[in-house]
Amino acid sequence: MPWVEPEPGPSPEQKPKLTKQDSATGPEWYQKSEESESEGNQPPLGPLASSRPPETPGPPALERDDAPLPEGDDASSRPSVLDDAPLPEEETPEPRAICRHRHRCHTDCLEAPLSRAFQWLGWQVGAHPWIFLLAPLMLTAALGTGFLYLPEEEEEDLEQQYTPVGGPAKAERRFVQGHFTTNDSYRFSASRRSTEANFASLLVVSYSDSLLDPATFAEVSKLDGAVQDLRVARENGSQIQYQQVCARYRALCVRPNPLLYAWQVDKTLNLSSISFPIYNHGGHPLYLTGFFGGRILGGSLGMGHLLLRAKAMRLLYYLKTEDPEDSVQSKQWLTHFLEQVTNITNTLALKKIEVVHFTSLSRQLEFQATSLTVIPVFHLAYVLIILFAVTSCFRFDCIRNKMCVAAFGVISAFLAVVSGFGLLLHIGVPFVIIVANSPFLILGVGVDDMFIMISAWHKTSLADGIPERMSNVYSKVAVSITITTITNILAFYTGIMSSFRSVQCFCIYTGTTLLFCYFYSITCFGAFMALDGKREVVCLRWLKKADAKWSSFKKFCCFPFGSVPDEHGTDIHPMNLFFRDHFGPFLTSSESKYFVVFIYVLYIISSIYGCFHVQEGLDLRNLASDDSYITPYFNVEEDYFSDYGPRVMVIVTKKVDYWNKDVRQKLENCIKIFEKNVYVDKNLTEFWLDAYVQYLKGNSQDPNDKNTFMNNIPDFLSNFPNFQHDINISSSNEIISSRGFIQTTNVSSSTKKKIMLFQ
Repeated sequence: MPWVEPEPGPSPEQKPKLTKQDSATGPEWYQKSEESESEGNQPPLGPLASSRPPETPGPPALERDDAPLPEGDDASSRPSVLDDAPLPEEETPEPRAICRHRHRCHTDCLEAPLSRAFQWLGWQVGAHPWIFLLAPLMLTAALGTGFLYLPEEEEEDLEQQYTPVGGPAKAERRFVQGHFTTNDSYRFSASRRSTEANFASLLVVSYSDSLLDPATFAEVSKLDGAVQDLRVARENGSQIQYQQVCARYRALCVRPNPLLYAWQVDKTLNLSSISFPIYNHGGHPLYLTGFFGGRILGGSLGMGHLLLRAKAMRLLYYLKTEDPEDSVQSKQWLTHFLEQVTNITNTLALKKIEVVHFTSLSRQLEFQATSLTVIPVFHLAYVLIILFAVTSCFRFDCIRNKMCVAAFGVISAFLAVVSGFGLLLHIGVPFVIIVANSPFLILGVGVDDMFIMISAWHKTSLADGIPERMSNVYSKVAVSITITTITNILAFYTGIMSSFRSVQCFCIYTGTTLLFCYFYSITCFGAFMALDGKREVVCLRWLKKADAKWSSFKKFCCFPFGSVPDEHGTDIHPMNLFFRDHFGPFLTSSESKYFVVFIYVLYIISSIYGCFHVQEGLDLRNLASDDSYITPYFNVEEDYFSDYGPRVMVIVTKKVDYWNKDVRQKLENCIKIFEKNVYVDKNLTEFWLDAYVQYLKGNSQDPNDKNTFMNNIPDFLSNFPNFQHDINISSSNEIISSRGFIQTTNVSSSTKKKIMLFQ
């Protein structure tokens, strides 16, 4: 036997694995490839190429295994070098290791394990469908008991739910409530309240150019009298009259309109010589801002300008709010007012004026009424979605028809709503009225997952077992429904960080219900789909059963427009064929690409343009139904009463030496800075310090002397009781805080209000 010299081999730790394979020509050695099957095994290495020692002549070197074999007799007579003489163990040749290392980036680190997990889950659902169907139903029944805690008659606080939790306005209000008192039973002042009082408002619009004539005032006076005569009958037989619940200034109810009251007292009042915005009547100034709209002013007159015309008038009926018992009675009277105001206007048969109304309860009541209209729409939405799902999954093939599965998919989304809402109601999460809109979102997501799973089911073979088909379905839909669900849930749970409580509650309810929707899709709905798969098998066996008599009838009933489906084939929806064969090629053509890019550019431009024209703020008309009575009220208010806005408090929060001339000058300069704002009417500023200094000087008192300044405050307040709640004096006779008022103008929109605050 010739001697074979082995080639240098690798180190022991790099020594390749050898496999011996017997063949007709003798034993051959192959080297196994270390690469993955996806790349294909490297061609096996043939017998080792060896050579004789140079000093010893011998047979030619060994041929490679992949060399062409001789044909005919030559092939059978081909000698084998390693035929009968195996190499000694110590001289076993070692082949040269040929290694190919390819660095691969694995991008399926999430998809692969998720798909395997869902594959296992699908197998379990297919093998035990009843368990996965009944368990979610029992869970829904248990969690659904949480609806017993659903608030029915509890009044939702709109301010608490729809204003920022840590807003600076709330902190400022707490400061005002802690340092300044009010009294709506004796000295009511609407501008000095830190919270909204109970009220009823009537806007009267004249059919003529002006209502400043005795005949129109007479009709308005009749309307005012009818409103004040309203009485609420209580269960115990007593009545609530307007005079019992009205806010009072001294002994009288606050007048709904100061000029109307002056005319009612003196019918000879000349309505053509009224000055605006302040009218001096009998030595008492009447502030008419906010009470007359659609004005035309003339020349200067007294403390303002001559009021030539006024198209509209406001009547404001303020009610007691501070005492809880009084507030309850006031709200009962307002509820009765809303029920009777239409009857009043119809009974009076008003010919010269048009009347619209609004109350402090209207926002709450109309918002709740609008939300209740969602319930019928909610039922209609579920019916329409069921019809759409059933129609989309309908097949003339009775085996692959998924109408019942589609209907149950919608029911599964409904079960998720019941479970999610019930769980959170058990926990005690507040149920705000906008949460009623959440089921529409849940329905859309649930139906989307349903269609994905049904589409994957149609791609399985009828010949496979139910567990295997469910396993294939779950492995295909794992990534799509899981990733979309995670992103949706995270998006809503991120909304919990919002500063609005209503948004927080909405996001908690929606995110939690989406989680239940995902859970029910992969359990309850999957189990129903597995049971329907068993129906497919039974139906297919029945159709294939040899029965010549009923064969044609079965085919006609189950497949009126086609043949029996191939149990080894898959089902393709016509919509898939449309997108594959028609829309896809159309969209990938050159002309379509240019057109799509052009449309997308227009879309981006219009989106950017819209972002710069977003209107801030909330229009209350959008919270009510189109036929609500508050819509015409806000229309009239916007047309005629939008020029004068709210009165703004200017508060001195610290102790200062008001008797110091320099301090007073700084305060005066501060007020002047506010008055320079284009949205402030400087002629209507009200500050107690200016009036008090004039009072002291008028009485020949020195305002710069501390004792004189402090000791004369009680006399000043007795003569000017309007300022009584503007000064906070401690028991040690020190002024802890004080406030003044400025009148805003032309701040009808939220944007203007924001500009006014930050100027």
